Amino acid sequence: MNKYEIIIYWSEIDNAYIAEVPELAGCMADGKTYSEALENAEIIINEWIETAESLGREVPEPHGKLMYA
Repeated sequence: MNKYEIIIYWSEIDNAYIAEVPELAGCMADGKTYSEALENAEIIINEWIETAESLGREVPEPHGKLMYA
């Protein structure tokens, strides 16, 4: 279980729920349901971290709730 903030919203254009992880640049997922978007976000967060580590890039520490969205 990750501690990064995940923002989930419905996108009419994509006809799907979008899950964004603001603390990890470009990290987002989608799903046909809210739950699927959340589950996919957890997978993508892990993949984002693995990729950053394999490239020797810094992985930001989770800060929890952000003051903006």
